[in-house]
Parts: sequence; C-alpha cells; structure tokens
Amino acid sequence: MKIAIVYHSVTGTTAQLAEAVAAGCCSVAAAEPQLIRIEGADIQQGRYKNSAVLEVIDQADAVIFGSPTFMGSVSAQFKAFADATAGDHWVEQLWADKIAAGFTVGTGYCGDTLHSLHYLQILAAQHGMLWTGLDLAGAGDAKAPNRLGAQAGLIARAVDGSIEAPDLETAFYLGQRVARLLSRLQPSGHKTELTQQL
Repeated sequence: MKIAIVYHSVTGTTAQLAEAVAAGCCSVAAAEPQLIRIEGADIQQGRYKNSAVLEVIDQADAVIFGSPTFMGSVSAQFKAFADATAGDHWVEQLWADKIAAGFTVGTGYCGDTLHSLHYLQILAAQHGMLWTGLDLAGAGDAKAPNRLGAQAGLIARAVDGSIEAPDLETAFYLGQRVARLLSRLQPSGHKTELTQQL
C-alpha cells in the first residue's frame, strides 16, 4: 500500500508532522509511506515543475497533503504544487478514488487553520479523491490527541519552532487511520471494490 505524504515546510514544523504521519502509516502492515517535500527549487517563475513527484503520486494508493497555514491558507509553494495538477491530472481524474487526508500547522490556537484544511479537502474533491478526516472527538483536553478539535484533519500549533506531543500523537494517528482504511479497502493490493464496480 503506497502512501504519498506531500508537504511543504518552511521552519520545519510541517516536516515534523509529516514524519509523525509517516510513522503512523508504518505501524500498519504492508503500508509504504513516502515523504515528498515540496522544494523551492521545484518552482520556476511561479510554476511547479517537478513531474517526477506527480508520477509518484500517480502510483500511490493514498495521498496525505500537508502545508503550514500562512495568512489563513496554504503556503504559496503548496498552492503552486496544487495548481500544477490542474492539467491532465484533473481533466483525466488520474487521482480519482485514491484515499486522501490532510494536515496543517500554525502558531496560534486558530489563525484560520481550518481554512487550510478545507482547501486541502477541496483539492482532493477536485481530483475525485476520498477524504479521510479524524474520528477523534477532540473534547478540548490540552494534553489529548486532537486537542484543537478538528474533524476534517489535523490542525497543529507550533510553539517556539516545535510541535507539542499531543499534536504529534494526532499526526501519528492520522497516518495510522489512513493506512488502516486503505488496508480495509484494498486487502489484496488491488483497486477498491468501488472502483471495480464502476
């Protein structure tokens, strides 16, 4: 089960989350996560130009998107990556029926980070992907997973350039949840039953 974790990180906090997500994926048998960092060198004159990354995602069974929240939305670098998928990938729905999920991080308790998650959800929907949120209640316990109470995906808060333990635990759980769902839908490593019926 190939799981692509595609993310952009500036200060390293999104990368910390991506690594925890990957560890969660690895906790499920047969899951093979691949961390794919969006680099500044991949963007030329404002356009994302790394076709090799898109090819890796084409072969993945699930994709987990990650971006910091800047000014209430995903980073410009992540947006450039997303815009690069608007050609053949979108027209031909090459990522349709792949499992998708997302995570973001900001420095405030809110900072409109939910908007970034919604952006990632819409990106997945544009591609016909199947979104996976969190099934953790998030009751407001500051020391519990999903302490910020987002059901759409993972919202984390960075403090002094690092991610606190409850948010790392949530990232691990998100990766684990995606891998478990994928294993249920693809027990033999083939296309999902839904796809086969279509």
